[in-house]
Amino acid sequence: MYCRGGLNLLYKGLSRPIGRTTKPVWGSLSRSLVLSPQWRIPEFNSFVARTNTCGELRSSHLGQEVTLCGWIQYRRQNIFLVLRDFHGLVQVVIPQEESAASLKKMLCEAPVESVVQVSGTVISRPPGQENPKMPTGEIEIKVKTAELLNSCKKLPFEIKDFVKKTEALRLQYRYLDLRSSQMQYNLRLRSQTVMKMREYLCNLHGFVDVETPTLFKKTPGGAKEFVVPSREPGKFYSLPQSPQQFKQLLMVGGLDRYFQVARCYRDEGSRPDRQPEFTQIDIEMSFVDQTGIQSLIEGLLQYSWPKDKDPVVVPFPSMTFAEAVSTYGTDKPDTRFGMKIVDISDVFRNTKIGFLQDVLSKPQGTIKAICIPEGAKYLQRKDIETIRKFAGEQFNQEVLPLLLKANRNWNSPVAKSIMEEERLGLIRLLEIQEEDTVLLTAGEHKKTCSLLGKLRLECADLLEARGVVLRDPSLFSFLWVVDFPLFLPKEENPGELESAHHPFTAPHPSDIHLLYTEPEKVRGQHYDLVLNGNEIGGGSIRIHNAELQHYILASLLKEDVKLLSHLLQALDYGAPPHGGIALGLDRLICLVTGAASIRDVIAFPKSFQGHDLMSNAPDYIPPEDLKPYHIQISRPTDSEAEKSSLNHPAHPES
Repeated sequence: MYCRGGLNLLYKGLSRPIGRTTKPVWGSLSRSLVLSPQWRIPEFNSFVARTNTCGELRSSHLGQEVTLCGWIQYRRQNIFLVLRDFHGLVQVVIPQEESAASLKKMLCEAPVESVVQVSGTVISRPPGQENPKMPTGEIEIKVKTAELLNSCKKLPFEIKDFVKKTEALRLQYRYLDLRSSQMQYNLRLRSQTVMKMREYLCNLHGFVDVETPTLFKKTPGGAKEFVVPSREPGKFYSLPQSPQQFKQLLMVGGLDRYFQVARCYRDEGSRPDRQPEFTQIDIEMSFVDQTGIQSLIEGLLQYSWPKDKDPVVVPFPSMTFAEAVSTYGTDKPDTRFGMKIVDISDVFRNTKIGFLQDVLSKPQGTIKAICIPEGAKYLQRKDIETIRKFAGEQFNQEVLPLLLKANRNWNSPVAKSIMEEERLGLIRLLEIQEEDTVLLTAGEHKKTCSLLGKLRLECADLLEARGVVLRDPSLFSFLWVVDFPLFLPKEENPGELESAHHPFTAPHPSDIHLLYTEPEKVRGQHYDLVLNGNEIGGGSIRIHNAELQHYILASLLKEDVKLLSHLLQALDYGAPPHGGIALGLDRLICLVTGAASIRDVIAFPKSFQGHDLMSNAPDYIPPEDLKPYHIQISRPTDSEAEKSSLNHPAHPES
């Protein structure tokens, strides 16, 4: 059955009023920007050949003459066909009279997914033939005339949600995949969400929608950027990875409240569930603090949240970066379930177990554990072996499985060496129940937290694969993570610093004095919004003082300040205090719809490897087209190509 319940709920949502205020947005400046109440249901049949959509007809339409346009979903015994459009399905009765032989022939011979226009009368279905699973199941259309608008050739796959298709095939024939009810629902919900966000920001809170340039220049920090050649030899544009500098410059320009549905670009190579081009809801405000930005976003999400989901409850809980890492092993914790990391060092202060004594004797040494509920019941010996192998290979750490209230043959030998006092201490601290499994590891704080954070998620996957419900898919658990470090040591050179967020983030007021003595200890005014273990937004209060910005760029980050001279100059001309945030629209809609991938909420996404399988982009350009840009292509040698293929093995497009 072609399910349209979600779409019907979407359309009901569209008929709700969007606001009653009649106040001007900006006093005398905006006398013409008055909000008018909008109570009308969207008119889907204006300007087109149809009188109605396929999904809207009910018993109240009996006797009406209608014209419908859509695709043939399927045919039954050459007596009925089901017509589909974006709104739903309706059953059409194929005439059987000899006088309508040509009409019957056309409707019976038109291939499935052909586009037709039919006109006829809305009639009741015969008693006993109603279909309660179909919104239009009480009626059918008695056809009088029909026209085949376009015949469909043999399809590469059936347009039905239950038919399994490889993602490569879906992307190759994306225009067909878009006809599925799930893709229709996802894209229409995305559209409706963005519209509600515009209403909230622009109509209710006076934000200005400003488009910023796509062609910019390469700037320091952040992800790799795509470059675009110019006709000036050796000079290139860059595609912005975000409108960060522009939105700050708009604050210098007095726009006060900026918003944009911004297209962004990052050349991150082959990364799962990432896109080289993506969309964010970009926001910046003057004279605001962190609390103001957080309140704005909470209200924005509450206002734009889909009506078919449980309402968003505000305010969202907040957690420091240090607390998130210590408790969950990550700065984007999924708080829908427990299995928190617990420091159990004190339990083993007087332990006789040698390697635990060694760890605790070191300055950063710590012992931590997580408790897997009913792990003894659901985890198998091979699972424990996989976990221990992962810890050894990825973290060079030992993980010990402990069963303190159960007995299994894969219990660690260390469990037998634990004293009764230590055993009782663990049971109390970890709140261990019958059949629970404890995973214990010892080492440096950050390393042990990171390892247990990954094992926490891995064990959740294992338990859910065996029927345990830990992460309710209908539950949306928002969390603010705050007080990030302003700087991190560079991976390739730990003696140097890089920005944890970006170089324009303001330091925490209490830590400014540390900038000149111990910069690695400075906290930033950076905040992330996390939903169900996924970062969906990030922002900060910005540096609005040119001298401070110059010091951080030149002295601490060792960046070439000439590349940012325009921004530094602007900050010297009366820049107001300002801050902002960007919400990842693709990720947000993916989580709301429960889609398997962000590619399922983007109309025309790229594959895993950044390819457009439909048009075969990126593609080669003839040398004569490159000549105006003073570019020559150096083809890799066979050995270089072979080396590249080893470093980047072929991956199924997904």
